[in-house]
Amino acid sequence: MKVTIIGLGAGDLNQLPLGVYKLLTSVDKVYLRTKEHPVVTALIAEGVQFESFDTIYESHDQFAEVYEEISTLLLEKGKVENIVYAVPGHPLVAEKTVQLLIERADEYEVTLDFKGGQSFLDSMFQALRVDPVEGFSLLDGTDLKGSELVLTQHMIIGQVYDAFIASEVKLTLMDYLPDDYLVKIVTAAGSSEEVIKEVPLYELDHDLALTNLTSVYVPPVTDEEILYPTFPKLKEIIATLRGPNGCPWDKKQTHQSLKKYLIEEAYELIEAIEEDDIDHMIEELGDVLLQVMLHAQIGEDEGYFSIHDIIDGLSKKMVFRHPHVFGEKAAEDVNEALRNWDEMKQQEKGEKTLSLLEGVPKSYPAILRAEELQKRAAKVGFDWENTQPMWDKVFEEIKEFQLEAENNNDNRIIEFGDIIFAFINIARYYQINPEEALNRTNTKFTNRFSYIEKNLGKNLEEASLEEMDRFWEEAKKKGY
Repeated sequence: MKVTIIGLGAGDLNQLPLGVYKLLTSVDKVYLRTKEHPVVTALIAEGVQFESFDTIYESHDQFAEVYEEISTLLLEKGKVENIVYAVPGHPLVAEKTVQLLIERADEYEVTLDFKGGQSFLDSMFQALRVDPVEGFSLLDGTDLKGSELVLTQHMIIGQVYDAFIASEVKLTLMDYLPDDYLVKIVTAAGSSEEVIKEVPLYELDHDLALTNLTSVYVPPVTDEEILYPTFPKLKEIIATLRGPNGCPWDKKQTHQSLKKYLIEEAYELIEAIEEDDIDHMIEELGDVLLQVMLHAQIGEDEGYFSIHDIIDGLSKKMVFRHPHVFGEKAAEDVNEALRNWDEMKQQEKGEKTLSLLEGVPKSYPAILRAEELQKRAAKVGFDWENTQPMWDKVFEEIKEFQLEAENNNDNRIIEFGDIIFAFINIARYYQINPEEALNRTNTKFTNRFSYIEKNLGKNLEEASLEEMDRFWEEAKKKGY
């Protein structure tokens, strides 16, 4: 059997194609997604019999559920008889029920036939006097996502049925646009009932008559500062800095010359995190991102890779290594998630490495590298089960270092390293990040020594150790 899908167009009866009009007036009954359309009243006056699905909207909280029920009812009827289904606009433009019918028609052994209907887009472009060749996006107001917004293009957001949807659309747009950015609310474009109202964004859901024929038009952004938070604008800025008329310093940089800056910015970010300073974190995260963007632009300039290659590789890695999120594996806790990560990482490499410790970068800071080496070895059981032998090892290494140091032997450097390595092992057992622990001690020392400098009121070289120690203890009591 067959479901014939008709588009009622965007305007009044005069805009309806003659063939569609003849079909509508020749059948016994037409099923409507909604009767709220200018053409419907005129057709009823001419004797066309309709059955509307408007009541289904009232029985569900989500539009997805409404569309699912409508499509299922149509397919069930279409299995046993030929029916006609009419929708606003064009059947294949912004019509979710039709998309569901297309997806499921074969399952129900139902044939679909489409009969014209003017898209509301033609009337929208005419009403707004914009040319789509300049670039435009058609978005669904019932499921609008910030990631879909292209601020530099004309944006038409359809299906803004009511104040609730308008509010959701407003909140999404306000994440990217100023509250007073001017947008247009267009209702029944192309018909005798056409209404266009320009409002600041924050008034989008304020006492406005919204219907199923309402769309929101967002003009392209031309203000550079509004675009600053967007990724395309950042990429453009970095490309300009490295371009022919860019900055001499930026143009001169290479992957090698930027290495030290990446390390510096990472440590400055760590400092901001330690201080729990949100504004400082935002700034330092931006500086780290700048390093990534510069490396990506250098790669693009040299023709080897671009930021898109980096993002593509990262996205694929995150999906592949999280089968408990994007696949069918399970992970009830952090340890299981890490096991999944390691398993997928091994699969990614394709073959086993020569050593379990292979892949721990030699460029790591020494404390970080020691911790990672110990973690790798512990995965195969090369680890103590309790702290007693760990402490024994610490005292053993201290004695060995003391002996070498007292004799001024060259080996004292290695023995001192053994003490640190042994302490890192204990830190790992107690789940203490040794780098973080030492950073906190450095901060504590700095604060207490600064207290001494502030309170002595004279050149420190003139102060006695006893004077400095007294203020040190004072600072300690005050919690510095």
